[in-house]
Amino acid sequence: MNFGGDEVIYDYDDSRIIIVPVPYDATSTWIKGAANGPEAIMEASVNLEFYDLETGTEVHKLGIHTIPPIITEDSPDVLVETVYRKTAALLADNKFPVIAGGNHTVSIGAFKAFSDRYPDLSILQLDAHSDLRQEYEGSPFNHACVMARARELADVVQVGIRSMSAEELAFADRERIFTAHDLFVNTRLWSEALKKLTANVYVTIDLDVFDPSLIPATGTPEPGGPSYPEIMNFLKHVAGTKNIVGFDVVELCPLPGNKVSDFVAAKIIYQLLSYIFH
Repeated sequence: MNFGGDEVIYDYDDSRIIIVPVPYDATSTWIKGAANGPEAIMEASVNLEFYDLETGTEVHKLGIHTIPPIITEDSPDVLVETVYRKTAALLADNKFPVIAGGNHTVSIGAFKAFSDRYPDLSILQLDAHSDLRQEYEGSPFNHACVMARARELADVVQVGIRSMSAEELAFADRERIFTAHDLFVNTRLWSEALKKLTANVYVTIDLDVFDPSLIPATGTPEPGGPSYPEIMNFLKHVAGTKNIVGFDVVELCPLPGNKVSDFVAAKIIYQLLSYIFH
């Protein structure tokens, strides 16, 4: 299924925006099911209104094309390389890639492709977890290691963090980590996070950054997260002052009988595209 259903059908050649579904779950460490996330997002996206009230735009008219999902049962390093090659090919075609995961491992290949393309890149992570382990469960490509790999490629700014292991402290740059509890107490820190970003920004959105009262359907829910308006207002300012070159939305783990999380994930994709291309 394509993003937007029958209302959003564009050929690859005529599309500026390319949705890349990556249904991967092999490195998940608690609740399984993130491999079902991309399909759930596509199904929910059919119910979006494609006129964005906030920006007064219809971003789909730039062309949104959904390519076939990247599916591999191989090791995470193979998955990372596959996503890297596909993303690099899309950038070479002057497309705007949106990666729909799958767990957070799927982002690593995209980080590499974008860092190759933009030497001055910074990576903005919206996430409940710092993900700075150097290795976890025998792999440096576990979803708990994703930002350790990101820091090898680009400057990183981490926003919404509220969970970190003691072993990660040695790798944490506290000047570039903006915790959920600090953001709640001091709202000016949203602006400070923005200032840390370079001109070109890749955004990685782990859906557990949101409080689980909004998005319970994720593999590692963590209480105390920011609200939808807080995060989207922040992203609107990022899009207004920086060049967002691509993004991903990952870690949706659909719940039977509860479509709210699926729809919010689809809305985030379309809303952020509306901000970027407004």
